[in-house]
Amino acid sequence: MTTWPGWQRFATTPPPQPPAPGEAARSVEERLAYHSAFVTVRTPALDTLTTSVRTLMILGGHQQTTARPSLIVTGPAAAGKTTALLHVGRACHLAHTQQHPVPDGRVQAPVPVAYVLVPPGASAKALAAEFARYLGIPVTGRMTQAQITDAVCHTYNRAGVRLVLIDEIHRLNPRTTTGAETTDLLKDLTERIGATFVYAGIDVTDTAMFSGVRGAQLAGRASLVECGAFPARLGKREPFRELIAGVEAALDLRAHRAGTLPRHTAYLHQRTAGRIGSLTRLIRQAAITAILDGTERITKTSLESIRLDHLAETHHRPTVNQPRTSHR
Repeated sequence: MTTWPGWQRFATTPPPQPPAPGEAARSVEERLAYHSAFVTVRTPALDTLTTSVRTLMILGGHQQTTARPSLIVTGPAAAGKTTALLHVGRACHLAHTQQHPVPDGRVQAPVPVAYVLVPPGASAKALAAEFARYLGIPVTGRMTQAQITDAVCHTYNRAGVRLVLIDEIHRLNPRTTTGAETTDLLKDLTERIGATFVYAGIDVTDTAMFSGVRGAQLAGRASLVECGAFPARLGKREPFRELIAGVEAALDLRAHRAGTLPRHTAYLHQRTAGRIGSLTRLIRQAAITAILDGTERITKTSLESIRLDHLAETHHRPTVNQPRTSHR
């Protein structure tokens, strides 16, 4: 998805849909593919991001003299940041192409959304090259960073890019010379490209991103959207139970009984630390296993047999050799 053709395929391919009432039963292969891709479960953070992006795109639509206001999606690993980013990008892409259909005879369609990954240890020139690669802008080894940046800004504005999504922003460290130069490049791009910029990264507020003069500039322009772990309880509500119920409702298993998974809320919260990414992976793997072994249902026993990501497993199964506290 870090090239325009790849992004276009992603944005225009209909997302997976849960089985509709009365719908003909899907084949094993179809259901395996469905649970592999799965639906995007709506969360408060996703709704906040969707509304904020729409508002900021309108707010910055006619701004000419300074950088447009931006957004940063932050939170721990496996909290659904990239999923939220891609969901909003797809929605923007589809809305723009529906409102601005390509006239007959026009070869080049507008490019409303760009999606760029910050490479590890990225120099300013390397990041500029990533922006160029998205739209297939030719880059040679002899080109300077300034030349690449000029080509990127000219082409992005000409292509009509309105939303720029930058993932893995936590890889930047403005305290280093390379990181400072790359951060300056991003500031330059936000001022020269007529688009709204949305960044995503792991626990950005705990990194060096907001430190020093450059960090202060970013903090003064960017709003934060938190994709945190779901609490077991929030007042009288049980957000994590509600999340589990939403995931369960999207399953396509022939013998699974509704309400089974919410009964294991305490276990699932402890198992996944409340992270939506770990939860959906656990349930999807259990669903695929249930289809393959013919049981067609998920139980606590089947969930326990699934090996999750190391982060979740470390939380669920603490190191045995931890020193014991004396109670004498």
